[in-house]
Amino acid sequence: MSIEEQYVDSLYRKDDELERVKEGIAAHGMPDISVADGYGRLLTMLVGMSGATDILEIGALGGYSGICLARGLGERGTLLSLELLPHYADVARTHLAEAGYGACVDYRIGDAKESLARLKEEGRTFDFFFIDADKEGYPLYLDNAIALARPGAVIVADNILLRGRTINTAKQGPAVQAVRSFNERIATDPRLESTILPGYDGLAIARVKG
Repeated sequence: MSIEEQYVDSLYRKDDELERVKEGIAAHGMPDISVADGYGRLLTMLVGMSGATDILEIGALGGYSGICLARGLGERGTLLSLELLPHYADVARTHLAEAGYGACVDYRIGDAKESLARLKEEGRTFDFFFIDADKEGYPLYLDNAIALARPGAVIVADNILLRGRTINTAKQGPAVQAVRSFNERIATDPRLESTILPGYDGLAIARVKG
């Protein structure tokens, strides 16, 4: 974490609820890869500012980002989270319930690509997307988010710098190449207006033009 990021984080009090989620993630042997605290606050703000009512999250992990997203929803809002691993989804479900959001969240377990295909078949649409899953899938997740988006929907994706690998030309692995493609498309797709924030591990934010 950079000095600037440390300074910004120092301005905010620790969030007891989210700290408990971090502890729960560690206690279950899950990786410490939740969205950065600063971007978690941003997710809550973006959901609230956009007036989103139906969120699709791709990658639940232990529920940290899910809580941040749910905090921005109104009383009738819903959060659908796609998670590959049943154990991770169980941990996330428990954390969301403990935080008081159990009634608004649902989980679909398995390969996100298959879940996304089913959502399209069902005619589901969403007005907010958060992508934080396997990096090789990012281009496909972007395609599906646009296909499932209502006009004006917001698409957010975490870790688009891959700890510097994205900008390191010596790195040419499949995950790096996929994220580079995702970033280029976010920046140039005529259906989107977007920006990329370089702090922490990078965050892409786009709005689907209506």
